[in-house]
Amino acid sequence: MQAKVKWVGDELFMGTSESGHCVVMDANGGALGPSPLENVLLSLGGCSSVDVVSILEKARQKVTGCVVEINGTRVDTVPKLFSDIHLHFVISGSDVKEKHVERAVALSADKYCSVALMLNKSVNITHDFSVVEA
Repeated sequence: MQAKVKWVGDELFMGTSESGHCVVMDANGGALGPSPLENVLLSLGGCSSVDVVSILEKARQKVTGCVVEINGTRVDTVPKLFSDIHLHFVISGSDVKEKHVERAVALSADKYCSVALMLNKSVNITHDFSVVEA
């Protein structure tokens, strides 16, 4: 897998993935696009959500929605690394069983989500969930 990031001016950068998709990153407080660290949170949430939805569908759960709210806490010293990241999954659907959601979230965190597995070597990642009847 390859990617490229090009400086396009001021504190603005354009990332291009191997598949040709582009993302704008703004190191100036995220005024024109997410900052690189915001992208880390988005990548974690995206990776985890893909796993959770896939696992729930394989368990024949009638899922109609998945939102993950991500809260990252950074240390006060430079470099301002993440110390803690919490993911709260909100799963909606019809008659979705909590035991299946709990299992899906745990499997993603502990076994399948590559982003989480890389980050949890240095970041305390926690998660919880709620199920909403749709």
